[in-house]
Order: sequence, then C-alpha cells, then structure tokens
Amino acid sequence: MDPASQDINLNSPNKGFMVDHSESLSDVPVGGAVGNAADPLAPALMEEEAEELRCELSKVEEEINTLRQVLSAKERHASELKRKLGLSPLNELKQNLSKGWQEVQTSNVYLSASATLDEIACSDVYKKTQETFSQAGQKTSAAISTVSDVVTRKLGDMRSSAAFKTFEDKMENLKVGSFVCCVSGWLLWSAEGCW
Repeated sequence: MDPASQDINLNSPNKGFMVDHSESLSDVPVGGAVGNAADPLAPALMEEEAEELRCELSKVEEEINTLRQVLSAKERHASELKRKLGLSPLNELKQNLSKGWQEVQTSNVYLSASATLDEIACSDVYKKTQETFSQAGQKTSAAISTVSDVVTRKLGDMRSSAAFKTFEDKMENLKVGSFVCCVSGWLLWSAEGCW
C-alpha cells in the first residue's frame, strides 16, 4: 500500500483505504454540516446522497462514542493495575524525575559543563583560592573563639563583683517577696470560699 495514495483524513469514510485522487474536490461543500437547515444542500448533492452522508455521519459519531467508552475502560483498568502494583502518582513522578535527571546527566551540555568544572577544580588558581579561604576561615574561627573566651571571663569577673552580688541579693528578696505575696493571696482567696 503506497502511503501517498492512502487517505489520512480522520473524518473521511475512506480512512486508511486507497483513494483515487483523480476526482475533483469541487463538489464537496465547504462550511457547516451537511443538511443543516441554515445551509441548503449543495446543488450537486441529491437527496439520496445527503441521506447517505447523514447515515455515514451517524455511524461515525457512534464509533467515536464507542471508542471513548473503550478508552475510559482501558484507563480504569490501567489505574487498577497500577494500584495493585503499588504505583502511585507520586512514585510515577519520582520515576519521571529520576529518568529526567539521568537524561540530563548524560546530555552533552551537562558532560561538557562537568568537564569544565573538573578542569577549574584542578587549576592552580582554584587551589590557591581554596587555600586562602581555608586559612581565612581558620583565622576567623580562632578570633571568634578568643572573643568568646574574653566575654566569658569578663562576665565571670562581673558576677563575682560586689555590685553584682548586691543586685543579686535584691533580686532574690524580690523573688521571695513575690512568692510570699502570691501564697498569701492564694490562702486569702481559698479562705474566703472562692475555691
């Protein structure tokens, strides 16, 4: 079967069959549906031909509905099989992402960029920059540690000072006073029968 002579129009009653292209298409109406009350029949179409076309249209629409029902049933069956296999939409998404990532990793662009980054990582400039940042990080860490030690020592000195001890005693008295006040208030409240 020569593909050039095969009818590929999905709306054609001859789809998939050999078609004689020698006929002129001038007698085929252009526009709305055949037999539409707004469009009178084309003069070349006889009433018999119009009835044949209506019958053909009815059969095609019936086939379309049948195919939709079959597709719907197949989709339900596929969903049931996926459920039985433990395949969820989330798992499918994970698989698609994994497959996509593998495709990215094997792409020429990714491989080229990876090779370029490897070359940069092996260069002297990169190694020197990395060493400099490492040394700067170590020095910064040591400086922060020293500052932390000084602050801790100063806070300890301040805590043992006379002024801080006086302040601490006042706060302790305030706490004890507040506690006594709360307990006496509770006792008065419960003695009045508000309990």
